[in-house]
Amino acid sequence: MPTSDYQYEEGTFDVTPEIKRDFDENGYVIIRGVLNKQEITKLRQACELEEGVKKHSYEIPDGSGKSIRLCIWRHPGNDVTAMIARMEKTAGFMGKFLGGEVYHHHSKLIQKEPYTGGLFSWHQDYGYWYKNGCLFPDMASFHLAVDKADKENGCMQILPGSHKLGRIDHTFVGGQQGADLERVNHVRKLFDLVHLELDEGDACYFHSNLLHCSSQNNSARRRWAIVTAFNRATNNPVPEESHPWPLYTPIQMMPNDALLKCENFTDLSGKAFVDPTTDKNVKTDPMVNSLQK
Repeated sequence: MPTSDYQYEEGTFDVTPEIKRDFDENGYVIIRGVLNKQEITKLRQACELEEGVKKHSYEIPDGSGKSIRLCIWRHPGNDVTAMIARMEKTAGFMGKFLGGEVYHHHSKLIQKEPYTGGLFSWHQDYGYWYKNGCLFPDMASFHLAVDKADKENGCMQILPGSHKLGRIDHTFVGGQQGADLERVNHVRKLFDLVHLELDEGDACYFHSNLLHCSSQNNSARRRWAIVTAFNRATNNPVPEESHPWPLYTPIQMMPNDALLKCENFTDLSGKAFVDPTTDKNVKTDPMVNSLQK
């Protein structure tokens, strides 16, 4: 099995045919150090600001007594967090993995706090997006570790190669979507389990049908991550099924130093944050969310 694990070098790294084969075969590629120390420090600052993106956070019950805290935006905008979706080493690489022009479907800040961060059940991202009118699984996610992620604080777990199974039926598990557990139990006998342990600034690019999950964070360390979902431009959703997710909107691409040069931390105009009550694929925890207002 290919390693699917690479080290980013600014100015020289690119998605080669070998790396593309790894993505196609395993359903994912890890690129370590895709954000350097300065970039991840600046991004973390933007994420932690009280008047930044996290003020739009809400919680979804995980079905086992804890909750997942996140905020989601539909368009990149022009702030520091927007640059994640608009740089060549993110959107440009994703276009090469998916074989054509991509656009920003949405981004989210996942906040797994110490001791309280909930789990994500086994699922495929396309299990959600199929229900939002995306007819083909020509989609993928860029998962960026804002904090170090390991087994102890509930890192992502994946089944390499499972994207070749196609879409599995999904139903509600707590407030989120989960893949048919009986089918997942059969699938887990066929594929190796990999814990996606990442240092801050490392990223995983993975296919929308790759089965993945993550456990609760029962450690004293938080685990935050930004996940940006990209869709092929040719896979425009069925309009009447897409709400609240965007139709094809071209990305205004930026060079790889855009995050370092951006000084906009608080003007979040144009990001179009998601109201979870309009998302048919999740159920929020009304008691928790009412206490946050």
